[in-house]
Amino acid sequence: MEFGNIRRLLSHARRAVDDYHMIEEGDRIAVGVSGGKDSLALLAVMRNLQLFYPKRFELVALTVDMGFAGGDFASIADYCDKLGVEFHLIRTTLAEIIFEQRKESNPCALCAKMRRGILHDNAKLYGCNKIALGHHFDDVVDTFMMNLFNEGRLGTFSPVTYLSRKDLTMIRPLVLTPEKDIVYYARHAALPVQTSLCPEDKHTDREKYKQLLATLERENKGLRHRIFVAIQKANLDGYGISESAVNDAEEPNALL
Repeated sequence: MEFGNIRRLLSHARRAVDDYHMIEEGDRIAVGVSGGKDSLALLAVMRNLQLFYPKRFELVALTVDMGFAGGDFASIADYCDKLGVEFHLIRTTLAEIIFEQRKESNPCALCAKMRRGILHDNAKLYGCNKIALGHHFDDVVDTFMMNLFNEGRLGTFSPVTYLSRKDLTMIRPLVLTPEKDIVYYARHAALPVQTSLCPEDKHTDREKYKQLLATLERENKGLRHRIFVAIQKANLDGYGISESAVNDAEEPNALL
């Protein structure tokens, strides 16, 4: 089942799943697959994990078609078929609503909210009790910095979030996986990565902080790692784990 050398990603994901109790026996998990490298790598990780993880679970891949001209999802469907994962494409007119009808000055916030709602509804429709998203280690730190600079608060997204209104649990199995490992895997496994059709791509606030951290990292090697360990030690947003596990994470190559 392994496509390319996925062992490094699996090691990070298994640790995250165990540390943060992401999977229980009998779960039916919807994987949000946008077509980007992160979500495709997550799908591969979850499918491989499914083969040996002691708690049995089912997988469903869900892709939300935003309605941008030129969208082609055949390669994603083919990849899901190759993995043996149930696939559903959800057609929407979100692009028209956000960019043409409403002409949003801040389209990313509305887009994210609407996509989440569609993903949640369809996860329930296809009998899932959990949704797996492809946010990775770098995203955790980027979000922390965005919240600090923009809102003056300490926090990021959680590894596990229960949505009481939908009776769904969101999990992020890649939160211990550095983006560079995902990039390496995506390239060598020839994942069918789709180019984003969104006109806001690479022009977001998140991209600004991503570039800022990249600059700071060059001058302060290991900065992202130290920020992440600080998040764990402070038990921000559910990232706190045992002291021994945090100490392991402080080893130079434990997360990087």
